[in-house]
Amino acid sequence: MDLEARKISFVQEFLRLQNEEIVNGLEKLLRKKKAELIEKNFKPMAMEQYDAEIDQAMEDSKNGRMIKAADLKSKIQKWG
Repeated sequence: MDLEARKISFVQEFLRLQNEEIVNGLEKLLRKKKAELIEKNFKPMAMEQYDAEIDQAMEDSKNGRMIKAADLKSKIQKWG
């Protein structure tokens, strides 16, 4: 069975679950495994890239290319 078929089968089985404890456990396991995968694939930023991004941020700030946190929060709330 290929990955797509396995995922469909898993989702179907998941949707039949009636036990909240099992759902909670699967949610916790999914979050844990995703965090482990992110951690495993994490690569530190090179110092040159870090410096370049700081320089770009300073330039953006100097030229008014910024958005206030409150405005950003308002935009994000409209997404859902």
